[in-house]
Amino acid sequence: MKGISRYKLSRLSNVPASTLQSIENSKNPNPTFQVMCKIADALEITLDELRKHDKGSELM
Repeated sequence: MKGISRYKLSRLSNVPASTLQSIENSKNPNPTFQVMCKIADALEITLDELRKHDKGSELM
């Protein structure tokens, strides 16, 4: 799911870009359920699909 910037995802999900950056850089390896739901909703994918991207492929 490449192709969406952190800033666009921030706008779509209402999650601060700094939070997304922390998740992306593994500074926050355990984001809250609420944050993950917002990200999944913004990307129009399920939490399972989001979780599958956790290891290996890039989401953003």
